[in-house]
Amino acid sequence: MIDATNAVPGAALGASAAPFGLDGFRAQPPIRLRDDPILRRQEARESNARSYPRRIPLVLTEARGVYLRDSAGQLYIDCLAGAGTLALGHNHPDVVAALRATLDSGLPLHTLDLTTPVKDRFVEELFAALPPAFAGNARIQFCGPTGADGIEAAIKLTRTATGRRTIVGFSGGYHGMTQGALAIMGNLGPKRPLGGVGGDVHMLPYPYDHRCPFGLGGEAGVDAGLALVEQMLSDPESGIVTPAAVVVEVVQGEGGVVPAPVRWLQGLRRLTRAHGVPLVIDEVQTGLGRTGRLFAFEHSGIEPDVVVLSKAIGGGLPLSVVVYHADLDRWGPGAHAGTFRGNQLAMAAGLETLRRIRADRLDEQAAVLGARLTGHLRAIQADHPCLGDVRGPGLMIGVEIVDERRPPSRLGARPADGDLARSLQRHCLEQGVILELGGRHGAVVRFLPPLIVTAAELDEVADRFRTALRLALADRSAGVRAAAE
Repeated sequence: MIDATNAVPGAALGASAAPFGLDGFRAQPPIRLRDDPILRRQEARESNARSYPRRIPLVLTEARGVYLRDSAGQLYIDCLAGAGTLALGHNHPDVVAALRATLDSGLPLHTLDLTTPVKDRFVEELFAALPPAFAGNARIQFCGPTGADGIEAAIKLTRTATGRRTIVGFSGGYHGMTQGALAIMGNLGPKRPLGGVGGDVHMLPYPYDHRCPFGLGGEAGVDAGLALVEQMLSDPESGIVTPAAVVVEVVQGEGGVVPAPVRWLQGLRRLTRAHGVPLVIDEVQTGLGRTGRLFAFEHSGIEPDVVVLSKAIGGGLPLSVVVYHADLDRWGPGAHAGTFRGNQLAMAAGLETLRRIRADRLDEQAAVLGARLTGHLRAIQADHPCLGDVRGPGLMIGVEIVDERRPPSRLGARPADGDLARSLQRHCLEQGVILELGGRHGAVVRFLPPLIVTAAELDEVADRFRTALRLALADRSAGVRAAAE
């Protein structure tokens, strides 16, 4: 296990700044969120579409391992980690060394899709990490630097290979902000102002056990979901022509950390294969150990036709690839391109990240530590019914915040409480823990720490979360009393 306190030599610390590491984090005085002229300039000049700074109003100045420092010298434990991008945390020494070596080598940093020794080693390492049965017949396409561009490439690939147009996505899904990716997104917020964002797209219910879309839950909900997929694919009057692809996340991230049941995924694979429909697995956030396996689809033992990877594979730098079965490789030269698909620094950082994750078995460590954090959160849930559900594999955990004062559905789920979730996120920030929200009504608190986080650091995160929850509930009670008066 990597000790975050020894991660990277950084800038000289100010007299009032806590030293990096858990001891320094614990020893610092209570955090005060301060106004900063940089924040004011950001608000005045940046687009209204900016998102994270609205809820995490920090000016970041230094980072090591799982820790961030702001302009006031305050330390934070980062449980957002670039939305899961920073598998090895901030400024990991091996990644930094790989970047410096690449820069010192004189390697061209921009190569379009011309190859280099660094690119070749990256591809070899990635294919070695994939399940052998899949990798043995695979091809790779380097895309533009975002996961959304990888999704666009997968859509083009499968439409070209099958000669069909229809794409099937799932409610709650998140695949990026480009036009094709938006079309198969569940969240309606970014889609409403745009009208139609992509033709020939159909959405199906995702197996969200806590709020089963069929009102059944458990195994009956899984059966109903698979029956609907089978009806869509086999009924000549289903109204949906045979799709070019079905696109799915094994664990929905932005949708609220909703894991698909293993049996549902196995059934989906069986049905798509029987009907000759390529299955595209979006591993942009789950890939490289996040869920306790190197790739989330490995939990179910299925073999997809297409895997989309980004985030962690670039070692903190922009990189996106699509890996797919050779039988689909029917598009022509230039069918999908991008100026920055030859990002050599990202390949160098990604290569070292892959090596470290595999050598240190950080996927297995994520499974163990994720179970530890989940245990803490469920202990808190036992005393606080406003934590409606605690879920997620590995170090990809969601806590659904509900209004326990309101009546439950017939399956026992109470209404989501986005207001309490936002208050809880703010109090966590004041406790020095950076978290993000997701899911329906923004009511799911999401934990995505770097895979190098330690057990002691997660214990501290859980303690701070408990304190923040107490403060958020006190605020809510005060608000209720004020309204009554």
